[in-house]
Amino acid sequence: MIQIDDKVVGTSVLDECFICDLPKCLGACCVHGISGAPLELEEIAILEEEIEKILPFLKPEGIKAIIEQGVAVADFEGELTTPLIDGKECAFCVEENGISFCGIEKAFKANKTTYLKPISCHLYPIRIKKFADIIAVNYDRWDICKQAVILGNKEGIPVYKFLKEPIIRRFGEEFYTQLEEAASMLKDQERNNTTNR
Repeated sequence: MIQIDDKVVGTSVLDECFICDLPKCLGACCVHGISGAPLELEEIAILEEEIEKILPFLKPEGIKAIIEQGVAVADFEGELTTPLIDGKECAFCVEENGISFCGIEKAFKANKTTYLKPISCHLYPIRIKKFADIIAVNYDRWDICKQAVILGNKEGIPVYKFLKEPIIRRFGEEFYTQLEEAASMLKDQERNNTTNR
């Protein structure tokens, strides 16, 4: 683990590879799982304000789930997340050409909202967990993302590089620069360890 200010980053974020391969996984992370996407409190406020602009981009079942449950629900751990459709896919999930993706992002791309999508989705496969005085930043391995690992390894793109935009969106440019420096130090360390064997 590497600590940067109040963030504790798992080294797998820096040295394991990942690139979403949508044509292979078909957006499975929007559909599978036992709860919706984790939401920050400020995101719930934004969703409540912007929901009327987003609803036209969603499918009828998603609209129904949001009207019945609201834009956020507490999951089995008490965390606030997006609601689900019949306990399955995210209520904000839409499909096109057999691929599932975020309806909020669809509204954003149509210039109907300034909110891109939940930061937890944008950051995936990084998951953030807040503790009393630290924020844990870890790579979440999920078997539905096997193809993303294969593609990431093929292209040699580590998790943090693939997620540059959402990392900067959540933590800022300076944190990302510090991540790059930490990754470089980690590589040098591994090289030295190999040389000294």
